[in-house]
Amino acid sequence: METNGTVTLYTIGFTKTSAERFFATLRRHSVKRVIDTRVNRDGQLAGFAKAQDLQYFLHELAGADYAAEPLLAPTAELLRRYRDKTLTWDEYAQEYLALLRERTPERALSISTLNDACLLCSEATPEHCHRRLAAEYLQSAFAPASIEIVHL
Repeated sequence: METNGTVTLYTIGFTKTSAERFFATLRRHSVKRVIDTRVNRDGQLAGFAKAQDLQYFLHELAGADYAAEPLLAPTAELLRRYRDKTLTWDEYAQEYLALLRERTPERALSISTLNDACLLCSEATPEHCHRRLAAEYLQSAFAPASIEIVHL
């Protein structure tokens, strides 16, 4: 929702929820576009959120578009090191943010693309998830534009 020049950028994870709840949440918040920030978009653990099916489901069940944005995904190596616990969360976050600064995803995205968009990844909550870091990075990169981040 754009009110008083503020852009709303949502984030959501798909694990620990049902497809019904996931798509209902997107509908309830009038999400216009889901931006997939995952490295592995078609893994067997993705369930209803496999990229090959997600575009159809989003259109049919939530009236939303789908876009994969690899510039916002961590590298497979960085993710592996974090999952293998060779990196702490803080180390992972530092390396991921350095990767974003190097990639400058704000050059490929526009503020209008982010309005009522939702960054997607698998983590159930945003605390230890790169989608939160990506949203905060974009919020800062697009300043002085006002981006409100809402974690669904």
